[in-house]
Amino acid sequence: MTGKEVRGGVEMSNLDQALFDGAEATKRDLVDYLEFAVERLVRVLRDRPLSVVRVRPGQEPFMQKNLPKYTPEWVPRVTVWAESSHREVTYALGNDERTLLWFGNQRAVEYHPTLLPVDHSAGPTHLVLDLDPSPGQTFRDAAAGAHLIRAALVADGLDGAVKTSGAKGLHVFVPVEPGIAIEDAAAATRAIAARAERIDPSVGTTAFIKEDRHGKVFLDSTRAGGATVIAAYSPRIRPGVPVSFPLRWNDIDDVTPADFTLRSVPNLLGDTDPWATEMPAPHKLPADLVAEGHTIPIARVQAMHEGKRRARARRATE
Repeated sequence: MTGKEVRGGVEMSNLDQALFDGAEATKRDLVDYLEFAVERLVRVLRDRPLSVVRVRPGQEPFMQKNLPKYTPEWVPRVTVWAESSHREVTYALGNDERTLLWFGNQRAVEYHPTLLPVDHSAGPTHLVLDLDPSPGQTFRDAAAGAHLIRAALVADGLDGAVKTSGAKGLHVFVPVEPGIAIEDAAAATRAIAARAERIDPSVGTTAFIKEDRHGKVFLDSTRAGGATVIAAYSPRIRPGVPVSFPLRWNDIDDVTPADFTLRSVPNLLGDTDPWATEMPAPHKLPADLVAEGHTIPIARVQAMHEGKRRARARRATE
């Protein structure tokens, strides 16, 4: 007998240590929260390659994709080829309570699943729009950008669910029917952002280069394909440990991310799962939306070429 505390079949250590500087919470608080939220978290993590952000005492947070060699054999996993790093990466699958509690004991605070499930054959399950306020803006500005996204969706007979990012912005998830090609889903996401920008260009912008945003909310349409996004109900490594929290559309103007923390969320949720209840049924994407999206350049590629062009122009004037 070790005398150590066991949670869900996982032997815990150092539960009463501070989680990280500024957390105002301990590792025990994290594990307690994961135990509370596990069913909701598993619903959004299941069968999706999972990256986590861990934080060790006295160290900077780091993202972990590849499972370490000491990972227990019972942790479900999938090995995929990572084109960016030209190697195989073995990701965990957050499919059960034991796995999430093991991650909690490893000080994994943030949970970032891929948009694509392990089985890619059915295509993406959601489109994601990320509302990111510019420096000097507030969460209320992000909410104004989210309203633009919803207006663009409704105009096309679509709808989505909204949640805080757990940082300073909001995420809008649009569920889609199976069978949509990855490229078509990415194109539709770009078109939604472009249509939202046209509704009120004084509020939102699709400009990928920060200096071109001019103090507006960035309507980020780049979360597509194999990208990850912070899971609903995941804590964040921020002061006070905020949680990415599902909202009703009518409430987004009246809250702040600090309202939803590791300690406050259990009392706010009770036995409810608003991410499940607020999520619309999957949509079929309008053909004209997809077609328009294919005419819009991919933001990262366009920004790369524009950055090189501007660098050449600066050198020419030196």
